[in-house]
Amino acid sequence: MEVRFRPIGFVRTSFSDEMIKESWPRGVKAEIKIFDEYVDALEGLEGFSHIIVIYFLHKVTEEQKKTLKAKPRRMVKYGLSLEELPLVGVFCLDSPHRPNPIGLTIVKLIEKRDNVLEVDELDAYDGTPVLDIKPYTPDRCKTNLQLPEWYKLILEKLKTKP
Repeated sequence: MEVRFRPIGFVRTSFSDEMIKESWPRGVKAEIKIFDEYVDALEGLEGFSHIIVIYFLHKVTEEQKKTLKAKPRRMVKYGLSLEELPLVGVFCLDSPHRPNPIGLTIVKLIEKRDNVLEVDELDAYDGTPVLDIKPYTPDRCKTNLQLPEWYKLILEKLKTKP
């Protein structure tokens, strides 16, 4: 079975790809431009403080889509070495290198102007195709999270870093 999606819009930002990579976990300010045919679907969105943006990671190569295991490399910027990080399946990570390179981010909705959503905390590159938008509502806020041991160990190591 093959699944196909049509973008509903795209990301516009003045930040370079490298700056966006380095912005994690905070993200950057950006605009999401929605195609005219979908403008009516935005009605009522301006009341939400946050939205979920689902997008296609269009810069992931065919070779990178074959990645099934990786290390949580983002932790290196917090002082951990690659040797300290476990090799785990990509479904345990936010890595863009995965069989279906789909991104999902919760962003702050600053303003809605016609077909443009001004957002903050987005980690998508300029030109990224947006597939869907959903409201971030209280029923999506989960508590009582459980984490695997390898993840708890990373968190403990991070606590000891200066």
